[in-house]
Amino acid sequence: MFTESVTEIKRAKLVKFIHAADIHLDSPLTGLSAYPDAPVEMLRTATRDAFSNLVTEAIEQPVDFMVIAGDLYDGTWKDHNTGIYFCKEMGRLKKAGIPVYLLFGNHDAESEMTKKLQLPDNVFAFDTRKPNTFRLDNLKVALHGRSFREKETLENLVTGYPAPVPGMFNIGVLHTALEGNSAHASYAPCSLDELHAKGYHYWALGHVHEHQIWEGASTVVFPGNLQGRHIRETGPRGAVMVTADEQGIQDIQRLFVDVLRWANLDVDATECKTLSEVVSRIGKALDELVESSPSTIPIAVRVTVTGKTSAHGDLFGLESQLRAEVLALAVAMGAERLWIEKVRVATSAADDGEALRARADALSDLQDLLQTAESDADFLKSLQDDLLGLVNKAPLELQTTVPYFKAIRSGELMDLVSEVRPGLLSHLAKVE
Repeated sequence: MFTESVTEIKRAKLVKFIHAADIHLDSPLTGLSAYPDAPVEMLRTATRDAFSNLVTEAIEQPVDFMVIAGDLYDGTWKDHNTGIYFCKEMGRLKKAGIPVYLLFGNHDAESEMTKKLQLPDNVFAFDTRKPNTFRLDNLKVALHGRSFREKETLENLVTGYPAPVPGMFNIGVLHTALEGNSAHASYAPCSLDELHAKGYHYWALGHVHEHQIWEGASTVVFPGNLQGRHIRETGPRGAVMVTADEQGIQDIQRLFVDVLRWANLDVDATECKTLSEVVSRIGKALDELVESSPSTIPIAVRVTVTGKTSAHGDLFGLESQLRAEVLALAVAMGAERLWIEKVRVATSAADDGEALRARADALSDLQDLLQTAESDADFLKSLQDDLLGLVNKAPLELQTTVPYFKAIRSGELMDLVSEVRPGLLSHLAKVE
């Protein structure tokens, strides 16, 4: 009876592991470094700091092992200090008795460090030639995976993965775009149905930077990347911690380890009448954002002013002044807490033009002239010639970042004139 009880306890032993992906060690954070007083050191070391936080979590929990589902490194980056840093962090895990199962993704496949750097002996890399299995008999866990040999791995790798090991908790490790993720390159494409049909308990995926989870015959998880690197990667970032036994998943928790977060802040200026009122409304929105965010993590914010507003005329052409006002607000709230990535004006005029149209004066005539100009080929060609002189003199860094430059070069200026018209008229009416 005593022997049977011990057997049952062993069978019910819980396994705890961390699933991470898309670490992109030493990949630069973009969108802040060119700004005065930007947190340069934080931007430079953010991905390392996030990974160190992850290792600390693994040790403190503690977990039985860690899975990294691709893109540990960042492409062709050749600084071997990055690899040396990784080995140092793996040394911390080795002292804690935590092995790491590493799968190479598309960025790793083009990395010099992947090819040349010797991994510590507690790091086990999946083969690039065919899927292989690591059996952890003491934990009743089997991990199956195949690393990328070439960056452009466009074949469906899942079809070659082995059958699940009976009596074990089976984990499939895969770097894939999966179906429907058009924002990411379609590497190792496969479908959810194919993953569920494989018979594994858990799929540890990488490549897609947003956290996603699907339940079904298998539990399929993208943990997201460890650290947001630009404004398109907003919100908290990290990995997942999974608790399971050979019967299946018991618990999945997100672990947030990022050291700087990105946020989009839309501010509705519909009720505002002046630039000053818009700035005041932005200040209130920033206060609310800071209050609702963890006090230990700085936020990089893109502010977008929206709405059909009487302040549209004030805002037209004054984005630099608006940005200066918003930067002053951020500094007053604490330079260590809040950084302004960009300020965008996406407002429209409260008056749709009917009031101006009813006036019999120069502004009314200008409105008619500008409406006609939108389809006047000679005017648009003349405007292109004038604007090309400015575009060609612009600094190199602006050539690819100013959205209007491409339209000016191609001569497709109808949308530009249409966009400028209401703002210009609102501004002139306001000045008058």
